Amino acid sequence: MLRTSPVRILGEEDREAVRALLETDPVGNVFVTSRLMTTGLGSNSVGTEVWGHVERGRLTALCYSGANLVPVNAGPSAVRSFADHAKWRGRRCSSIVGPVEAVSDFWNQVTPAWGPARAIRASQPVLEIDHAPAVPADPLVRRVRPSELNILVPACVAMFTEEVGVPPDSGDGGSLYRARVAELVRTGRALARIEDGRVVFKAEIGAVTPHACQIQGVWVHPDLRGRGYSSAGMAAVVEYALAEIAPRVTLYVNDFNLAARATYERVGFRQVGEVMSVLF
Repeated sequence: MLRTSPVRILGEEDREAVRALLETDPVGNVFVTSRLMTTGLGSNSVGTEVWGHVERGRLTALCYSGANLVPVNAGPSAVRSFADHAKWRGRRCSSIVGPVEAVSDFWNQVTPAWGPARAIRASQPVLEIDHAPAVPADPLVRRVRPSELNILVPACVAMFTEEVGVPPDSGDGGSLYRARVAELVRTGRALARIEDGRVVFKAEIGAVTPHACQIQGVWVHPDLRGRGYSSAGMAAVVEYALAEIAPRVTLYVNDFNLAARATYERVGFRQVGEVMSVLF
């Protein structure tokens, strides 16, 4: 990179400036905030960096660079600088996720160097709820027990493969993915309805901050869809999350997934934003 570049790798000395930037949108930035609460700032053993866009000595935007690349508060100037830096570094992420305008602009600029993408999800509404769900909760949805990990993991793999298009356990035989699911179970952030050794409904609470938490991995067994398990199950997850995890619950959904969007609307979620994902 040229010395005149406004992009620099952020470190612990930038913590307060980063925190202030992330707190301008605690729901939209829940993923990045959660990750940085866990890993800290700067380069580390898992290969994560945070790039800062600095104008006149002030941090105006940042870009989380890990398995996911996520621009934060990035206008055209910051996006251009991040794209230049990304082209210089080469692609190391498996996805780009963030506000539609920023991700679209970024992707257009790095495509010649990074392309092609495996899939592009151009419109994914961001939803939020901060009150009791509008439908009754399923009383059989509960925290998954560590002894039920072997029941839960296949459902998680099925959901991920259906949603993303590739299995999450193909690289190392599934050990890393299984460890991630096990951690969610251990911390009480994996919920499910399990009957006769089969997952009926499940969801996980992935990112968590003091301000918000993000639901992921929502799934109903294919043989049981259309019977109301999703609405009641989501209501149970929302009740649990609001009571035990954070005061605001969020998620994002593909715009073309009309069934899921209808479910979330019934539960009481409202749209508060929109993101775009580029998958490799």
